[in-house]
Amino acid sequence: MTIDSLSSSYLNECRQALNEEQTQSLAANNHWENVDRPLVHADWDALYKRMSPLVASADPGSKQIQTLIAVHYEIACRFYVPTARAYVGMALHYQEDADMAAFHNAYHSDMVPFLADAMSIYAQTSLR
Repeated sequence: MTIDSLSSSYLNECRQALNEEQTQSLAANNHWENVDRPLVHADWDALYKRMSPLVASADPGSKQIQTLIAVHYEIACRFYVPTARAYVGMALHYQEDADMAAFHNAYHSDMVPFLADAMSIYAQTSLR
């Protein structure tokens, strides 16, 4: 269930789901004007600081990490409620967008691949 174990066609569906869901949500919510962005970023910062010491030693599918990823998902839901595919798409976006990768990897050099696997596992086990 890690991101590398998913088929390329499924990953493309995930990218498309993210794009479609975010585009629809942005249009429906005036570019997410209702979201307290400074609070969201502060909450993600606190979460990533809790998670970064675990990246090198924890299993992305462990209960401890999946509990932290549930918090990540809850923060993401302040914008809109992503489907399982869109949430995997978000993990792919973290990997494929240079700015997002740099932002996340600033917490730990392996944060992006770790998040990708943890988010993929969470999507497959908790969002179906």
